[in-house]
Amino acid sequence: MFNQQDELAVNTLRALSINQVEAANSGHPGLPMGAAPMAYALFSEHLNINAEDASWIDRDRFVLSAGHGSALLYSLLHMSGFDVTIDDLKEFRQLNSKTPGHPEVTHTHGVEATTGPLGQGIAQAVGMAIAEQHTAAVFNTDEHTIIDHYTYTLCGDGDLMEGISYEACSFAGHQALDKLIVLYDSNDISLDGDLDESFSEDIKGRFEAMNWHYLRVEDGFNLQDISDAIQQAKDHKGQPTIIEIKTIIGYGAPNQGTNAVHGAPIGAEGWEKTKEVYQWTHEDFVVPIEAQQQFDERVKKRGKEAYQAWKETYESYQSEYPERAKALELAFSGELPEDYDKELEYITADQPADATRNSSGKAIHALSEAITYFWGGSADLSGSNKTMVKDGGDFFPDTREGRNIWFGVREFAMAAMMNGILLHGGTKGYVSTFFVFTDYLKPAVRLSAISEIPTIYVMTHDSIAVGEDGPTHEPVEQLAAFRATPNLTTLRPADYNETMTAWKIAVESTDRPTMLVLTRQNVPVLENSQRLAEDGVRRGAYIISPSQQETPEGILIATGSEVSLAVEVQQALAEDNIDVSVVSMPSQDLFDRQSEEYQESVLPSTVENRLAIEMGATTGWHKYVGLKGAVHGIDRFGASGPAAEVLEAYGFTVDNLVKLYKETFTK
Repeated sequence: MFNQQDELAVNTLRALSINQVEAANSGHPGLPMGAAPMAYALFSEHLNINAEDASWIDRDRFVLSAGHGSALLYSLLHMSGFDVTIDDLKEFRQLNSKTPGHPEVTHTHGVEATTGPLGQGIAQAVGMAIAEQHTAAVFNTDEHTIIDHYTYTLCGDGDLMEGISYEACSFAGHQALDKLIVLYDSNDISLDGDLDESFSEDIKGRFEAMNWHYLRVEDGFNLQDISDAIQQAKDHKGQPTIIEIKTIIGYGAPNQGTNAVHGAPIGAEGWEKTKEVYQWTHEDFVVPIEAQQQFDERVKKRGKEAYQAWKETYESYQSEYPERAKALELAFSGELPEDYDKELEYITADQPADATRNSSGKAIHALSEAITYFWGGSADLSGSNKTMVKDGGDFFPDTREGRNIWFGVREFAMAAMMNGILLHGGTKGYVSTFFVFTDYLKPAVRLSAISEIPTIYVMTHDSIAVGEDGPTHEPVEQLAAFRATPNLTTLRPADYNETMTAWKIAVESTDRPTMLVLTRQNVPVLENSQRLAEDGVRRGAYIISPSQQETPEGILIATGSEVSLAVEVQQALAEDNIDVSVVSMPSQDLFDRQSEEYQESVLPSTVENRLAIEMGATTGWHKYVGLKGAVHGIDRFGASGPAAEVLEAYGFTVDNLVKLYKETFTK
């Protein structure tokens, strides 16, 4: 049962949240003031966490999808014993503080996911629930339950208006993720005004249609009612649960229940009047002893006891199943098995031409054999993306150990769910679709880069060579966009051997996502790539076909399928006694991280005749060709027609490129 001390604890959360926003003169007080009771009910009676081991693999996960309410999360973490001090709260939204404007998993002890872009928190929570079910199926035994926890997320109306919430919740219902519980802060207000101006859905009907269990708490300030609903959700099997909890945004403030309290400080006068409602007599940033005692007894103590019980179970597990325990520890460490790449062999140039998507598919199969915790899926395009693992099994409610995830046509949610899967830990994973459809999932790529999540994006059908499908399916500007994304490694391999190395880079990454950009059309195995790709791709660029002389007259720089084209152009120019080298540059960002000496060895500054060749936007290439160089790319949309005809129309032929080189550099 809850008592007055619990009510004091709730008001402490509210007060600390208001104090943070007032000190920063910036932030969102409305959600913390209205949603503090549901957060407290969850933390005090249900959430199993342990601040002394924040990475405990069997902890419950809590994701604040409505990330603008970050002040509430920081208050909860402070009072639950995480490394978030009162001084940190005082630094809310300040430069380099542990308490940024929206939660960041890399910044703050206890934060489970970076949120703020609405809807992505829900999708990441779905991913965590997926990972919980999968790792439980893989590692638990009949005698030892090592993985058995819940995933909770707190969302608002804005989250549910975002399309990604439908995608992710549709998937969660289809997959019967019954250990996923959504607390819906339903306050009938959005940023601009009353919710009914823009949103009037029957949430109950919507979620029940997606195979969700729906509960409603009419009084969002009744701690017992909220806690009882959470318990009902935990007891319910076969469906995820959403609990709609009716609240008053900015409860206690003069402008409570209006959009005026959503995203602006309530001000000194407003705070004084709010104190009267809360019967709050303490100074700013002061935690009453009685309130802290509630957290000590109801959150910290329970979490430690749950952790201790788990440790005892795990010690028995280690003793009885030592090999399985080692496998679990390796999987959750983020490391790779020794010789994980032993089957990623390099081949000679006399092997048949093949699409890099096919080469990638072979790499996925080889890696799946070596890395038992490697899995992923496609947005209903696995046959085209070559991502389905034969004999890997499918992840379904009755086969949770399956390693092929059927994401369906849900690109954005797919990527965000994989971010959540990897944040949960215990697996390495990839997602896949056509490269042009990264437009649907780019916000999740950006969030994985910010969050330092090593998600692997397998993107096929990478250029106008898609042909007949036309401009809607032919990526042009996407390469430039992703190359501009910080902390993302973008790789466009030129052949089989480069693809093998690209996959090594991807699975070895621990703190940044990787995007593999792959062809549908066949490309030849390049002369020298068997010998040079391992080191050259890791360095981002290398001389794949050297000039006859020590110092070339010019340099052709290309990526992907255009590298073999550049080699043909090199050969044609040689017939006219023009001696050039060919540089394969699969990754600009990897090349940019090399030493000046290495960069100079690949692109000598004395050689100013440089032509970059790529079937994409020319943006960014002038950095490598210089003011006197040239770029043959595509700064307009593609066209529908047979691939060979489209390539010729856009000038990606030997004759046209030889002509361009001569006209530019041999005047």
